[in-house]
Amino acid sequence: MTRKNLVPNLLILASIVLLVAIYYSPIWWVSLTAPQYPPEAFPDGIRIHFHMNGVFNGCRKVEKVETEEKEALDCVHEMDTINHYVGMYPIAAGGVVERAFSPFITSLLGTMLVGFLFTDAKRRTAALAIGFAAITVWMSMTYYGEEGIRYQNIGYLKALVTALDQDTSEDDASDIDPAAAALIARLKASLGEMEEEKPEESGLSEKERLIKYLRDTFVADQERRPEGERQEWNGSNAQVLKWHYEKSLGRYFNVPEEIIPMVKKMSLAADLTFWALLVAMAIVVIGARRTGGLVYWLLVIPSILLPVFFVVDYSAWLWWYGHSLNAMGAFTVKPFMPTVFGDGKVAQFTTHSYPYIGFGLMLLSSALLAVAALMRRKQLREST
Repeated sequence: MTRKNLVPNLLILASIVLLVAIYYSPIWWVSLTAPQYPPEAFPDGIRIHFHMNGVFNGCRKVEKVETEEKEALDCVHEMDTINHYVGMYPIAAGGVVERAFSPFITSLLGTMLVGFLFTDAKRRTAALAIGFAAITVWMSMTYYGEEGIRYQNIGYLKALVTALDQDTSEDDASDIDPAAAALIARLKASLGEMEEEKPEESGLSEKERLIKYLRDTFVADQERRPEGERQEWNGSNAQVLKWHYEKSLGRYFNVPEEIIPMVKKMSLAADLTFWALLVAMAIVVIGARRTGGLVYWLLVIPSILLPVFFVVDYSAWLWWYGHSLNAMGAFTVKPFMPTVFGDGKVAQFTTHSYPYIGFGLMLLSSALLAVAALMRRKQLREST
């Protein structure tokens, strides 16, 4: 690292660190407030947090003398229950491919930034080739490999389990209405009923327990299907993604003739994403051998534009939610665009949608990389 490269490289290294922090931080938050959710009991309304690998509970535990809560209300479930009355699909039905491939895309961006550190073409190409080879092996083992789901991160697995546990408990019969099952589950939680830890789970890690839950739920679900439609568990991310998406779509509106085509399209989109990432990595390795060329600048531009990509993707999914309302909803409303930023109104609910910590880190990372890119551009001009 020469003296003239010291400042831009430090900025790039700082951005790589920020990229890791972004992945584990809430990027956006959304909440619903209404008269039936008084601020005394729901200080933040019904609030959820969007991460790169899933959507998580944003409600806090209320601690007052007159109120005692052992755990915070699960507002992901609560918002799903509210939304389904107007025919909206569950939160887990959105961003399916993005969440599954988020660790690989984040690692891809980080590796590209590492390559941008090097002004020497040979070192840059070697760093990219090694990093992309590791990502390729990891992604292949995870997405298509047997028991590949174990190579996913805990946050992703938690989001999958959270989306399932409304209607997949052991005592949940298949003929119970999912909305009623969700209500029963919340009542049990409020009464303090806690399941005793099973002996076979006592020695398992948190990730192993989450995977066991997914596997047991998958097997139980297959047993309820006709003989010719059953599948054996192989534990690949591809199998879990397809099955989980189908379960999410059918939680409240189990209409197979509508769900099956949607599942096929999402499965195809995931397969195409897998191969598109492989092609993109190959193009970058080949093109980055030339310093100052178009591909060279593509090493840093996607990370600079990460906040834009997030907002566009987030807005697109909100549009899908508001324009893919199922006719089985209890209330009929016209297709609408949910609020992307700011406050909105839907029936008696006020919606709030604002950026959070992770998005601020994205903006900071983009600013650092923009400065580093400008400094590197000046250096290349002076050297030629």
